Amino acid sequence: MPPSGSRTGAATLPVVLGLALAFTVTVVDPLVLSLNLPQVSRALHVPPQVVGLLGGAATLVMAASVLAAGRLGDTVGLKRLLMLGLVVVTVVDLLSTLSPSYGFLLAMRFLDGLGMTALLGVPLALLKVSVAPEKRPVAIGVLMAVDVILCGVIPAFTGWAVAAVGWRFLFLIAPLLCLVSLWLVARYVPESPVQPGRRLDVAGVALIGVTLLALVVGLAAAQNGVLRPETWVPLLISTVAVVLYVLHARRTPEPALDLALFRSAPFSVALAATLTLNFLIAGLSIVLGQFGSVVLALSPESIGLLYLPGTLLIAGAVILAGHLVGKYTPRPVMVTGLLVMAASGLLLAGTAGPTMAVWLLVPATWLCNLGSVVASTSVSETVLSQAPPGHSGTMASTQMAFAVTGSAFGPTVYLLLLNFFFQRQWLADAEARGLSVARAARAVDAVRSGMAQSPGSTVYDPNLLRQASGLNLGLDFTGGLRLTMLIVSILPLVVAGAAFVLMPRRVPPEQDRAGAC
Repeated sequence: MPPSGSRTGAATLPVVLGLALAFTVTVVDPLVLSLNLPQVSRALHVPPQVVGLLGGAATLVMAASVLAAGRLGDTVGLKRLLMLGLVVVTVVDLLSTLSPSYGFLLAMRFLDGLGMTALLGVPLALLKVSVAPEKRPVAIGVLMAVDVILCGVIPAFTGWAVAAVGWRFLFLIAPLLCLVSLWLVARYVPESPVQPGRRLDVAGVALIGVTLLALVVGLAAAQNGVLRPETWVPLLISTVAVVLYVLHARRTPEPALDLALFRSAPFSVALAATLTLNFLIAGLSIVLGQFGSVVLALSPESIGLLYLPGTLLIAGAVILAGHLVGKYTPRPVMVTGLLVMAASGLLLAGTAGPTMAVWLLVPATWLCNLGSVVASTSVSETVLSQAPPGHSGTMASTQMAFAVTGSAFGPTVYLLLLNFFFQRQWLADAEARGLSVARAARAVDAVRSGMAQSPGSTVYDPNLLRQASGLNLGLDFTGGLRLTMLIVSILPLVVAGAAFVLMPRRVPPEQDRAGAC
C-alpha cells in the first residue's frame, strides 16, 4: 500500500467513497426511521411514551460512546474498528427486520447505536491518514457530497418503498450501504498507526454519557414544567456529572475529553460550529414534521421529498467548499455556511403561515442543508489539521461527539421553544376572543389528543385544528413557529461572528505538516 502522499486522485476516490458510505449510514439510518416512525409504531403497538425513545435510542448511544470509539481506534487500529462497526450494524439491522415487538426493536436500536459509534469519527480520522494534506479538504468535500446525495435520495425512495412493501424494508438500507463500504474499506483503505498501551478512560466516558442523557431527559421534561421533579432532578444530575468530570479530567493523564484542547481558539470555534449546525439540522426536521403535519397536513412521504430538490447543487457546492478550504483557509467557508443556515431560519420565520405554499419550505430546507455541509467541511479540516500523530481517532471523535450532542439537543430544544411560544399564542388568542383559559386549554388538549387516537403518531391531528372552540390554532401554531425560528437563528450568527474574529486568516504551513506526520 503506497503512502497517502503518493496517491493520485483516481486512487483516492475508492478510499473516500468507502469512508463516505460508512459515515452516511450514521445519518441515513436514524433519519429513515424518524420519517417512518408512525408506521413502525402502529405495526408494533408502541406506547406513546416510548416512541421518542425508540426514535432517538441509537443517537443517544452514539453521543455517549463516540469518544470511547476514537480512543479505542487509536489503540487497536482505526480500520479494524470501522470494519467491526460495519459488521455490527449490518447484523443488527437485519435482525431488526424480524422484530416481533417494540421491545425487541428498541434493544436492536441500542445495539445499532453502538455499532454506528464506530462509523462516526473513524471515517474522518482514516481520511487524515489515507489522503495527503493538500488533497484532504477536497476529499472531505467529496465525502460530504456523497452524504448529501444519499440523504436527499434515500428518504424519498424509502417513503415509497415502505408504502409498497412495509416498514421492515427500512432496516435493509443500512446493511446495503455497509456491505459496499466494507468491501471498499477492506480493499483500498490503509490501516492507521496504532498507539498500544493507551488506556480507555471508562469513568470519563461514563460521566460524559450521564451528562448528555440526563440533560436531554431534563430538557424534554421541561415542556411540562420547570419546577417538576421530572425536570430539575435530571438537570441536577447532569450538572453534578459535569463537575465530577472536570475534577476527574484534571487528575487523569489521558481523559476521554482533554479539556486542554479548548485552549485553542480555532478548535473551540470549530466544535461550537459543529454543535450549532447539527442542532439546527435536527431541529429543522422536527419543525418540518410538526408544522407540515399539524398545519399543512403533509404526509411523511411529502415531507421526505422536501430534502430532494437541489441535492446535486448542494453536492457540487460542498466539493467547491473543499477546494476553497484548501486554497484559502477554513475561516471564510465556515462563516459562509453558518450565515446560510441563519438565512434558512430567518426565511422560515418570515414566510411561515397556515396557508403558505408548500414550495416555500423547499428553499428553507435547501439553505439549511447547504449551510450545514459547507460548514462541516471547514470544521472537519480545522479539527483534523490539529490532530497530533496517532491521535486522529480521538480528535475526529471529539468533533463527532459535539455533532451528535447537537443532534440530540436540537429536537428537544426546538419542541421546548415551540410549545412555549405556541402556549403564549393560544392564550393571547383566547383572551382576544373572550374565552376563558380553562376553555381554551380544553380545546388545545382536544387537538393534542390526536396523538392518543393515532397510535405511534408524534404530531397533532390536523383535522382537530378546525374544532377548537373558535380558536385559530393553525395561526397560533404558526406564530409559535415563527418566534422559535427567529430565536434559534441567532445562534449561527453568534458562532459565525466568533469564527470571523477568532479563526486564523491563514494557516501556518508547519502546523499542517506537523499534523500529517
